[in-house]
Amino acid sequence: MQQRRPRFGGPWARTFAALALASVFVPAFAAHAFEEGEKLELRLRSRVEADGKFRLIETPTTWDSKETAIIVCDMWDLHHCLNAVHRETEMAPVMEKVLQASRAKGVTIIHSPSECMAAYKDHPARKHATSTPRSKSLPADIASWCKVIPSEEKGTYPIDQSDGGEDDDPEEHKKWAEELASKGRNPRAPWKSQIDVLTIADRDYISDNGEEVWSILEDRGIKNVILMGVHLNMCVLGRPFGLRQLAKNGKNVALMRDMTDTMYNPKMPPFVDHFAGTDLMVEHVEKYVAPTLTSDQILGGKPFRFSTDARPTVAMIIADDEYRTEATLPAFASKHLIPEYKVDYILSPEGQRDELPGVGVLADADLMLVSARRRVLTEGQLAAIRKFVAEGKPVVGIRTASHAFSMRGKTEAPSGRDMWPDFDPQILGGHYTNHHKDGPKVAVAPASEATHPILEGVEVSDLIGNGSLYMVSPLAKTTTPLLIGSIPDQAPEPIAWVNTPSAGNHVFYTSLGQMDDFAEPAFNRLLKNAIDWAVGCPDSK
Repeated sequence: MQQRRPRFGGPWARTFAALALASVFVPAFAAHAFEEGEKLELRLRSRVEADGKFRLIETPTTWDSKETAIIVCDMWDLHHCLNAVHRETEMAPVMEKVLQASRAKGVTIIHSPSECMAAYKDHPARKHATSTPRSKSLPADIASWCKVIPSEEKGTYPIDQSDGGEDDDPEEHKKWAEELASKGRNPRAPWKSQIDVLTIADRDYISDNGEEVWSILEDRGIKNVILMGVHLNMCVLGRPFGLRQLAKNGKNVALMRDMTDTMYNPKMPPFVDHFAGTDLMVEHVEKYVAPTLTSDQILGGKPFRFSTDARPTVAMIIADDEYRTEATLPAFASKHLIPEYKVDYILSPEGQRDELPGVGVLADADLMLVSARRRVLTEGQLAAIRKFVAEGKPVVGIRTASHAFSMRGKTEAPSGRDMWPDFDPQILGGHYTNHHKDGPKVAVAPASEATHPILEGVEVSDLIGNGSLYMVSPLAKTTTPLLIGSIPDQAPEPIAWVNTPSAGNHVFYTSLGQMDDFAEPAFNRLLKNAIDWAVGCPDSK
């Protein structure tokens, strides 16, 4: 899967527009003269530890715009890493839209291009920052970098950035350094201002000083802060105004995870794709530092994605109250998928059982993995799922996917809601009616003469079903059984098969997927093989 590398006409190739510096100073906003703003309806994603496992959850959250700030971290005009410049330049126009929309709602915008304050000494936004009264409640070390906070010590830092994280081609990097030098820029630190794509309004603030930024937040009555910018594993986390400092000092801080990038070189551990390295850093933040959100929650539409991120996308629908797949599937993805796949999660927010507000990511997904149980969705949300299937795209279902979108004993959905009780027979190819009693472990054997890429390398003799055996017979004629499960004194049942529904989709289903199944290497190999086969990458390892 080679990344496409577009020709770049970057910011150095443009004539930078001179900043419009106001000649008359606009006074800072009066302290404590706060009024109620618009309500920002957000979904904050985090990973919460329980019993040694991390549950991936989305929490519906309402923030008052007047009590909310966005800090733009180190979106410099130039950088010593050419690929970093490519990515920043692609991301900046979307970030500008986020800032415009947020500013219009009354959100405070703080621009923090470190080491660039000289360029803004006469700008009203810089004067707002310097004239803000210094807070009387400054945290002890708020002026300093923060390399780690206690909660992070529970985990392992996911990437090796000891080489500085540059991922340039060596020859391109050499030429880029020469070009920077020819323009009078320091090749190791060429930044002089913020990238000019981002508008700095007179009412905004400009500061790279931790004490100033904290004072602005206190003066404005800011309780909630969204961080965006570069680079997540360095400045966004560690600056005096970064995620760690704000989190440990009591602000409600969140990372906008699609408006950031990392300094990570795939030639360093864990030797994964650059964007996979970013995903692993986002996971680290969600576990140990702060929750995250995406730009579409402000703008609508869909989250931003870099054009050079060529990984196929697996969209996981996780809406299961019984088997804790909100813990097992993200852990499976981190270990087995993220090096090769971009993984999006479609979750039911806490307390909103029959909602899947993130289902829009299916529009650009390459595979849909379903782990849901008896959800009755809005008509629009289920329509997005139906559309994905109707387009012939791959589907993988585990365990309760056989009754994902139906209500027990009911054939009609409540008003404004929709069901798909035939998702099982029409798409998965099964005939789920019930399950046998809990308790007996399910013995697993290959279906008669079954050979299939999904079974390659799977030690079937090591497989065991830890959940109850599902009654799924008879299967549709379009299916090919792969594995059979049995318990004492009961007829055997298919527990894994592939199907080709009318739209021609590659479909795999298994009634395995109980929490303890994910502890078995054979099950993990089976599920990874199924995803590779369905997407069309059977040679992926």
